[in-house]
Amino acid sequence: MNPREAARLKRKQRIRKKIGGDAARPRLSVFRSAKHIYVQIIDDVQGQTLAAASTLSSELKDKLAGLKKAEAAREVGKLLAARAKAKGIGKVVFDRNGFLYHGRVKAVADSCREHGLEF
Repeated sequence: MNPREAARLKRKQRIRKKIGGDAARPRLSVFRSAKHIYVQIIDDVQGQTLAAASTLSSELKDKLAGLKKAEAAREVGKLLAARAKAKGIGKVVFDRNGFLYHGRVKAVADSCREHGLEF
């Protein structure tokens, strides 16, 4: 494991000690790889994913062609917010998963907020 990933995992542990999702306020977790971004809403009490979206989602595949990664992240946030609203989820706890809050992670969070998720 490279030092950057080890540092991220240490930050992730520090964050997860303080953050947890339940049925009332599930956890919105973000994972970013070099090419893609994945977000899911998780109920930690039941250990269940309630809603998920990523740049690999079938609804977004065609729409994302030619977009920059931050713009694609905004579309993923919009899709996740729509799926959460459909399941009656309005409030979440944001988990940046050890990633710095800028760029694609911030774009997803801002997009989710714009489209009705509260955190």
